[in-house]
Amino acid sequence: MNETNLSQVKEFVLLGLSSSQELQPFFFVIFSLLYTGILLGNFLIILTVTSDSCLHTPMYFLLTNLSFTDICVASFATPKMIADFLVEVKTISFEACLAQIFFIHLFVGGEMVLLVSMAYDRYVAICKPLHYMTIMSHRMCIILVFMSWGVGLIHTTIQMSFTVNLPFCGPNQVDSFFCDLPLVTKLACRDTYFVSLLVLTNSGFLSLISFILLVISYTAILITVRKRSSASMTKARSTLTAHITVVTMFFGPGIFIYVSPFTSHSFDKILAVFYTIITPILNPAIYTLRNKEMKAAMSKLKSQYLKPGQVSAVIRNVIFLESK
Repeated sequence: MNETNLSQVKEFVLLGLSSSQELQPFFFVIFSLLYTGILLGNFLIILTVTSDSCLHTPMYFLLTNLSFTDICVASFATPKMIADFLVEVKTISFEACLAQIFFIHLFVGGEMVLLVSMAYDRYVAICKPLHYMTIMSHRMCIILVFMSWGVGLIHTTIQMSFTVNLPFCGPNQVDSFFCDLPLVTKLACRDTYFVSLLVLTNSGFLSLISFILLVISYTAILITVRKRSSASMTKARSTLTAHITVVTMFFGPGIFIYVSPFTSHSFDKILAVFYTIITPILNPAIYTLRNKEMKAAMSKLKSQYLKPGQVSAVIRNVIFLESK
């Protein structure tokens, strides 16, 4: 029989984070707040950088793109997950399931390259300060951003080529809150051992190359700063600690899930929450709250839109209208 004729599954059932109906309202509130925080925090970074000319530098240009990518990473599945907390049976169409697989690998693959670009930017700034503006020109920044999206697109296209032609004719329950590639391939009506190996190789290659480049950049920075003053070393350590925290939280869960594609673990869902929700909400805090320039720009933005007396004037107008 032709494999195309075997593809009878029209929708998948997402088992979600928990089967407990009592926990669904709690999860709905928590993840609604987290998702709102992701949107507000990352949009605030984008607005702050674009509105302050002092922040129109390569580092902040890459940071705004990271914030935009984080919004995309959080938005490909989180709104659907939040809505599913209000229903008993969580279904997703076959096409929407494939779309989730496409976008997760597009955004996550792109973010890996973007994190490497940000590490390279810090390497040039610290190790080659006299050539920084020449190397990290506006053209170079544009190239790095387009490269991140290009690599993400190539990565997800390869992953989709392994999945789109698989026959699905039996089980349709995905043990997660979104369609993840290792989980979906297990539901195919044929042996997917070879497909799982190809998925692992593709994801592993991109993750390994990105991680090696990050380690090289951070090592070069530390070696360079060690030769300078203790104040420079302290500042560099603080910056690198923030970057390494993001990298660990972003790469760690994904690597664990894709290194063991043939077995599923109960805490895979928790790991998926980390790189789809927790990391996007922590990035604004890690990259901005410890940054004096961003704090100053945010204060300026606040004073620009919320001038002294403006809030009290609004309150007086509301009271006056209500008294009428």
